[in-house]
Amino acid sequence: MLVTVAVLPLAALAVWALARRRSVTGTPSAWAWRMSLAEVGMVYGTVPWVWMIMLPGAQAGAVPGRMSLVPLRDLFTIAADGGPLTLTGQVVGNLLVFAALGFFAPQRFAALASVPRILALAAGCSVLVEAAQYLLRLDRVSSVDDVLLNTAGAVLAAMASRHWWRATPGIRPLPERIRRGSRTPTPGTS
Repeated sequence: MLVTVAVLPLAALAVWALARRRSVTGTPSAWAWRMSLAEVGMVYGTVPWVWMIMLPGAQAGAVPGRMSLVPLRDLFTIAADGGPLTLTGQVVGNLLVFAALGFFAPQRFAALASVPRILALAAGCSVLVEAAQYLLRLDRVSSVDDVLLNTAGAVLAAMASRHWWRATPGIRPLPERIRRGSRTPTPGTS
């Protein structure tokens, strides 16, 4: 976490450099800043969490991969063994893993500007991380609870940023006649 905080000035510098480069090439300044902030925000807000959950445990490589496919079993086990404070830390940490991705991806990529698409992206990324933990035998439990919480965090963050989706380049509101449900044929069609 110390490294993440120490790298913050570099992340800010990256946003500035990307925005400046885009502005020079003709992108309007506001869009240049938004796209640059979204790109750096996705990376800066996601990579440290993924790195942390991919750190090997004390017996990495010596023990076989462990998997928990029963929803909520791990959360109840953590609550029973570690208490509510440990459970809270586990839940909050898992909600934050892909939250930056969920928050910024729909703003940067018009194709991802829907809750189901963010849900699919976050679930896919989370399954990949959990599978890597299992296959690399990192002395961690690959859990369906982690996938559910990681995905929920991304979806909640995406919903929090929904206000800015419409202002994203490439996302245009539907024409008035389509919004009203009019089926008036366009010229040249039957």
